[in-house]
Order: sequence, then C-alpha cells, then structure tokens
Amino acid sequence: MNKPIAALSRRQFVVGAAGSSLVLGLGSALGGCQPDQAASDLVSQGGSASFSPVMWFEIDANGAIAMNIVRAEMGQHVGTALAQVIADEMGAAWEDVSIQHVDTDPKWGNMVTGGSWSVHTSFTQLSQAGAAGRMVLAEAGARILGVAPEACRVEGSRVHSGSASVTFAEIIQAGAVSRSFSQEELDALPIKTPAERTIVGRDVPALDVPAKSDGTAQYGLDIHRPGMVYGIPLIPPTRYGAAVLGIDESAAESLPGYLGAVLIEDPTSTLQGWVVVAAETMPVALKAAQAVQVDWQPGETASVSEAELLAEGSRLARDPSSGTLVVDDGDVDAARATAARQLDATYRTATALHFTLEPQNAVVEFDDAGQCHIYAGNQWQSLILPLLAQVLDLPETNIIIHQQYLGGGYGRRLFGDQMIPAVLASRALGRPLKLIFDREADSRFDCARSPTVCTFAASFSEQGALTGVEHAAVAGWPTLSMAPGFMAPGVTGEGKFDGFSISGADHWYTMPAHRVRAVNNELAQKTFLPGWLRAVGSGWTGWGVESFMDEMAHEMGEDPVAFRLALLDGQGKNAGGEGSTVGGATRLRAVLKDVAERSGWGRALPANEGLGVAVCHGQERGMPTWIACVAHVAVVPEMGEIAVKKLWQTIDVGTVVNPSGAMAQAEGAALWGLSLALHEGAEFESGQVKQRNLDTYKPLRMADVPELDIIFVDSDAFPSGLGEPPLIPVAPAIGNAVFAATGQRVRDLPIRLA
Repeated sequence: MNKPIAALSRRQFVVGAAGSSLVLGLGSALGGCQPDQAASDLVSQGGSASFSPVMWFEIDANGAIAMNIVRAEMGQHVGTALAQVIADEMGAAWEDVSIQHVDTDPKWGNMVTGGSWSVHTSFTQLSQAGAAGRMVLAEAGARILGVAPEACRVEGSRVHSGSASVTFAEIIQAGAVSRSFSQEELDALPIKTPAERTIVGRDVPALDVPAKSDGTAQYGLDIHRPGMVYGIPLIPPTRYGAAVLGIDESAAESLPGYLGAVLIEDPTSTLQGWVVVAAETMPVALKAAQAVQVDWQPGETASVSEAELLAEGSRLARDPSSGTLVVDDGDVDAARATAARQLDATYRTATALHFTLEPQNAVVEFDDAGQCHIYAGNQWQSLILPLLAQVLDLPETNIIIHQQYLGGGYGRRLFGDQMIPAVLASRALGRPLKLIFDREADSRFDCARSPTVCTFAASFSEQGALTGVEHAAVAGWPTLSMAPGFMAPGVTGEGKFDGFSISGADHWYTMPAHRVRAVNNELAQKTFLPGWLRAVGSGWTGWGVESFMDEMAHEMGEDPVAFRLALLDGQGKNAGGEGSTVGGATRLRAVLKDVAERSGWGRALPANEGLGVAVCHGQERGMPTWIACVAHVAVVPEMGEIAVKKLWQTIDVGTVVNPSGAMAQAEGAALWGLSLALHEGAEFESGQVKQRNLDTYKPLRMADVPELDIIFVDSDAFPSGLGEPPLIPVAPAIGNAVFAATGQRVRDLPIRLA
C-alpha cells in the first residue's frame, strides 16, 4: 500500500512570535478566520485557539530550537533525522537544536511510526516548514539590519548580510514576527538543492543519545505516579472466546498490600477472559499473580497447532478460488495450458515473535477532570485512541497518551492493546496503576508474525523460455483485525486484501504473465492476533519470491544474477514514476550489478561453500528502497550446520538524511534477517505459542554475527525508508547460497538442513 505524503490542504502555514518565542504551525481558517487573522491569533494566543495549530518547532528568546517529534523513538534516532530536515532548511546551527516527543493531541494529525514511513512521508512537509521559517527569519533579520531580505542569507542560526549578522535569539527578542503561507506559497518556496544542504546527508550527534546515556531517558517501565499501584495480567488460554468461570484469591489474600483480582470486562471484546492482579508493590503483585487461581473456559481454538495452521495455509493456497487477486498481468492460464514443462514449489515460514527488550507495560492515571493519562511507548497512537475511547466510553480528547521511549517496537507496539487492561484496572481500583507483563505473558500476548505458505507455479515453452508465473500467499492478516480501513481492493474490484501481507509479490521484474493471490488464513485469524513484524509481510513474501527466482534460473540453466538482470529492464509498469519510484527497475538493476561485482560473484569457492543472491524493493511498491544482497555461507552437511561468513548489500534509498543512523538501521535489519533465516522460530501448541522465553526462543547470538559489507548509493533522489527493507533479501540470499553450496533446496524458515 502507498502512504501519501502529507499535504496542507485547505490550511495555512502560520508563523508568529508567541510571547518570547517563535512558533510555526498550521492554521485552518475555521469560522471565516482569514490567514492574517490566524497569524495574529497565533501571536496573541501562543499557538492555541480555533485554528488548531500543528507546531513543528519553536525558537525561544535564547535561540534554543525545540523540534516537536510525533514519531516514536525506539532506537532508530528518528527524531534526529526529522530535526535534520527542518534545521537544514531553516539555516539552524545543529548545536542549538533539541527534540521533544509530543503527547497525543488532535492537532498533530495522524501519529504513526512504522512501515519505514517516517522520513519518506515527512520530508516534503518538514522541508517546507524549515524553508518557511528561513524566509520569515530572513525578513525579520533584514528589518533589524536595515537591508533587503534578498541581501540576506540564513545559516548557523544567524541572518547574515555581508559582514553584519543578527542571531535568531536577537530576532525573537525583537518580536513582531508574523507571516502566513498558503499551500500554493509553500509549494513555491525555494527548497535547498542537495548541494546547498549542510546538515541533511551529514553525520550529526543523535539528539536522543545523551538522555539514554545518562539515564534520564524515560521508558514506560520508568514511569512512577504518586499513589501508584502495580498490576500483573493473568492471560487466558486462548486469545479469543475465553471466559472466566471463577477466581480463587484465597492464597493471595494474606499477602501484605494485596489489593485484589480485577476481572477485565472489555466492551469491545478485543480482550476476552482477562484478569489483572493488583498490589501496592511490584514484588507482592508478582507473588499474588502466582497465588491467584483462575478457572477459565477456553475458546474454540484451544487445540490448534502450528501444523494445523500450515496445513490450512497449504489447502487454501491450492484452491484457485480462494483469496483476492493482487496482480493479474498477461494470460497465466494460457501459459500454463500450453506449457512444455512447469515448475512448482511451496515456501513456508514459521511463527515469529517480537521479543522486544522492554516487555509490554503501561501506566494509567485518571485526573480530577475525568481525563485518562496513559504513559507508554507506542508506535501508532492514532490507531489505539479510538479503541480506548470505546473501552472507556470517553471522548478521544479526554484520553492522553504521554509518549515515552520504546525499548524496542519492531511493529509490536503499533497496536497499544496492553493499554486496555491497564485503563480498566486503574479505573476499577480508583488508583494510578502500572501494568507490567513478565516475559512469558509478553510472549503469549504477542501479536506474532503469522505462519505463512506461499506456492509458486512457473510455465516454460518448448524453447525453454519463461511464459508465466502464478503465486499464492496465505497468512493471518494484521490489517484485517487491527486496521481494516487499510484493506485494499483487488485488481478486479472484487474482494479486499492486506497489502502488508503481500507486499513484495508485486515486484519489479518484467514477466510475460504474472498472477498473485493474497489469501487470508481464517484459522490463524481466529487463533491469535496476527501482527506486523519488522519487514511486515515482505519478510515472508520475499523469501518465496527470491528463492523461486533462483529455482527458475536453475531450471532454465541460467546464472541467477544474469537471470534477474534480464528481467529488470524497467519497461512498462516497471519504468517507475515520481518520488522514490523514479528510475523504476533500472535502479534495482544497478544495485544488483554493484553487489555482484563487490562480492566477486561467480568466483570459485571451497567445497560446501556458496554464494546466494536476492533483491528486494522494500516494503511497498509505491515507496521502494532498492536493495541487492549476496550471502556467503559455509555448510557442514553431516552436522546440518550453516555458517554465514559474510553479507554484502548495496542499497539505493535515495537521499540519506543521516548516514550513520542509516547504516545502523541497515546493519540491524540485515542481522535480524539472518536471525529469522537460521535461528528464530516459534510454534503454536494448544492454541498458544510454545516458546515463551529466550531459553527456547533463540535469536541470533554475537558468535554467529558475520562480516557485513553494506554501502549506500550516492543519490539525490527523494528519500525512502530503511527500517524494514534491508531485512527482506537476507533469508532468500542465504537459502540460495545453501543450494549453491550443497545442491539442497531449502523452502522453510527458519532453515533446517535434513
């Protein structure tokens, strides 16, 4: 799915001096309010009033520049990158810049951090905000200096004219800064060329690091409120359909500070059969959670296993009437009917968990005015707020999420469902409450990445040419349960599908005929809440697509790199368009050629060693990040061991805002791709995940980290995203390398040699 770049439709961008600071924001002319009136209101009221300003930054009388960040910080330094975009355009000195992550408020618009969207969807808007600020500061500085604005330049937090200059602080102290811009005027503002940028594209100190280093950074688990009590959730045996038949508190009642067991009655039925045990202290709450006994009636999926989920996936994939058509190019049926031979394969992935370092938690407090305050780290505040409003029967404006740092998100915190038992227990107890999940509860409550089944069928002519490919992908769909408004219609207009669970299947290879079906696994949907996990659906889609590309190349007797290069011709729908799609498949072709050359593709290797290749275009076709990956593996067949010796990646993400941050993102994603390829895998047993802690669920260890050789293409193109894409091609590159080393084709993740 495409995420449109935010526009300022029917709004005015307003700049003014509010008290002793300069504020910039959006003003919408409600009730006949004109732009000049909105600007005046902003000055006099400091950014409130009917026009609902959305402030991006504020400069105080000392020249300190505070950037308001609506994206969640979970280790990716997103606030730094977004602040760089504004600071560069406005001509700020980086040492004057700080960031603050904002609480929920309608004025901020859609608050979401995921899908590698943050820089891509904010770049234009924040560039315009910075440019507007630069223009206003230049005009105000010119008045102080007694020169024309055209004679001024803005850099280093000063407005310069020849040898004279005035600081931002002096401009703010002088006051009388007022200006409004229409969207048309914003679009016409002179945005800096790449050559003029001095902060974007440079390594600057990450603004969140000092707080994380000195311990002042606040995570959800750090929050304490006066009079706060502690809660531990008791989770039912099934996600859906469970009911509490009875609660035995007798063994807990003698514990000092024990407050009781709260039955969670969620009117939205998001949570079913939950109990929260509460106490004055955390140690007592933990003891009480062990002592309280709950008699549950489980739901209908209490016996479901991983094998059943995968078997249902296979059944649905084989049924040509199932699912929704996502791609339907050419005549696949004719290609199959006239094929001289065909190639079929099935690729599967196991359930995978998030295992964030910080388990789920939330602190809740109701104030005297009836407002609900929630302190937690969350990736999609705009998704959970409407649900919380239904749960509490309160207006959304009476629920405030105070954003904290996230000790890991990876998609798990896109849905803030841990807040539901927290708010209900706090209200029932009449006390502020901190709800904390232990690791086992966190795993059982996880929105796991669904087990998946992908089937492929390729047709070949008498001459051995590829004539068509059919692909079906079956999974539990996160979007169906959590954000159904994002479901997309099929290409024929019939049915809907979860784009996040099929992204990557609509690839940039030019094929004579290509059909893709996205199929929902209803059994998975009923058994657990499928979730988004880093790389979203493309982690499994890419595994199948790029592994099968190698199978087709082998079937045709062609080199895997040469086979891909021939199909990345940039013709037709693969020519690309605007934004980050400029250049289309030719950019993917370029990174593939580069990584093949850098890795020494085709060179001789020792026995049981091999190179494998895979490419990806990132999460979404409309927002591509072009990546090619080569993996070098060594296999010990008799022991079933696979060692990844080195990973190469060449990445074209367009403009790189923060090189060191981008590299950290790419390295982290690539290593998680390796972890999911060889190490991570859970399974459902009796309706719940069996692996619930790190003694049985085993991610990548330091000893297994290979050499990484990752480079970025030097590009001035529009920036795309890096949170997910570098993960996607790693698993298929490793699987293809295993085949090159041993002749054994692996089709299941995590990879296990027979």
